[in-house]
Amino acid sequence: MRTIGLIGGMSWESTAEYYRLLNERTRDRLGGLHSARCVLYSLDFAEIERLQAEGRWPEAGEILATAARSLEAAGADMVLICTNTMHKVADQVEAAVSIPLLHLADATADAVRAAGLRRVGLLGTAFTMEQDFYRGRLAAGGLDVLVPDTEGRALVHRVIYEELCLGVVREDSRAAYQSVIKDLVAAGAEGIILGCTEIELLIGTEDSPVPVFPTARLHAEAAVEAALRA
Repeated sequence: MRTIGLIGGMSWESTAEYYRLLNERTRDRLGGLHSARCVLYSLDFAEIERLQAEGRWPEAGEILATAARSLEAAGADMVLICTNTMHKVADQVEAAVSIPLLHLADATADAVRAAGLRRVGLLGTAFTMEQDFYRGRLAAGGLDVLVPDTEGRALVHRVIYEELCLGVVREDSRAAYQSVIKDLVAAGAEGIILGCTEIELLIGTEDSPVPVFPTARLHAEAAVEAALRA
């Protein structure tokens, strides 16, 4: 099994889920006491969030690129950015190393297509829902992407940063997300992409009338499959 390099800490709540998911998938694929070969570089999310808010994406990208170079030096055979939003700087990270970057949006689009769906609703940070770096990648993968209205996007974004990234899971926020999902389904969404890794702490299959696509899980599973193709 090849070694998976993880750029995490954005937030650590979801990075902890990545570690669990990688090891569960490896155990399920190989059996016995097998676990994933991985190296983690965990960043300080407060620093990254400040750069996001100030629109200083190239600086944030260089921090992630430095992390990727460290992972390669530590023996990683591939790199994962363990956050949807920071795929805005995926090209900058990919250019910094000679090992492949496994793009989260590609793994997600593959899963949606495999389910026979094309039109999906996207939940995530405002950056992910409103900018083209992620929606455009999904569209290039053959998907028709819907996002919530202005009020819905603000709600989804606020809950991520003010609650989920701090490990706070509230039932009223779950109900609010369910309402946003209902509106997306009414607009024609055949499935819902949980396009922020922290959303998986709040929303599961039972919370949606259509299939949900948990991006952290899909990303981790794709990484294990890639690692096992060595």
